[in-house]
Amino acid sequence: MQESLLEPVEENAYRMLVGLAGARVEQLAEVAGLAPGVAGDVLLRLEAKGLVVRQGNDPVFRPQPPDVALGTALLRRQESLEGDRQLVAALSEEFRAVARRRDADHVVEVVIGAGALRERLRDLQQGAREEILWFCRANPLAMQGADNTEERDALARGVRYRAIYERALLEGPGELDSVREGISWGEEARVAPVLPVRLAIVDRRTAICPLTHDRERELGQPSAAIIGGGQLLDALIDLFEGHWDRASPLPVSGLLDEPEGGDDPGRRSAPGDGIGDAERLLLSLVVAGLPDKSIASQLGISRRTVQRRLDRLMSLAGVDTRTALAYQAARRGWL
Repeated sequence: MQESLLEPVEENAYRMLVGLAGARVEQLAEVAGLAPGVAGDVLLRLEAKGLVVRQGNDPVFRPQPPDVALGTALLRRQESLEGDRQLVAALSEEFRAVARRRDADHVVEVVIGAGALRERLRDLQQGAREEILWFCRANPLAMQGADNTEERDALARGVRYRAIYERALLEGPGELDSVREGISWGEEARVAPVLPVRLAIVDRRTAICPLTHDRERELGQPSAAIIGGGQLLDALIDLFEGHWDRASPLPVSGLLDEPEGGDDPGRRSAPGDGIGDAERLLLSLVVAGLPDKSIASQLGISRRTVQRRLDRLMSLAGVDTRTALAYQAARRGWL
């Protein structure tokens, strides 16, 4: 704490001098009730501070205006206080900067190795309580869809799963069957032409995002960032929601097990101008951009059956192109 400009004994002595208009040491001692030695010392201190001047051989100490005497001292104190304020501001900013760096170290954790990534993915799903969001790109780095045994348990606990699958992933052998199995458990699935990153977000509190680029996957162990909060997590959630809104839904069911040359079960399952789940699945894959050959292979039907089913959908929608069919499908709520 900074000392006051005047000590109490000095302030009292000065006030008495102001009342007396001046006094010798003995007079001040008598009026103030001080020992002569103490009174003399107080007057010397007041003189040093410019508050009194001495006159004559048997000096009389006369008071001086305090604003002149103490003004310079106050200015120096103000300058010192401003310097102290600037020092506190600089130290505070340095503290906050170090704290931000320290907090960032806790917010983002780097995990290296496919095995370590798989374990973190499993741990995050096992600890989920509300919702898991997935970007499922082709050629997974750490965990194939069929290996994700935690999903079914989480869904059974009431955890909501929303997954967006990249089109190229669904073209792989058996991948669509794995996706449809997850949908049968309660997963909400959509398909997009391409996804920007691999991503999993748990309860909107933690995200895991691989740091390894596809072109570098053979150069060493894969790595991923575990993001525990902050603006980066918010941005990843927004990224997912934007792609979710644009992706094509995959229907809950639809097995397209029509025998070659037989009747159309998709048509039989939907009265009037509606379409059945089998046709919704086909339409979702078409809108996502899968070629007929891949659709036929995934669904276990011929390309001729795929084309015949699409012809029926275009006829039902009153259009003659796939682009127009996609537009009508969105407008009519078929997807």
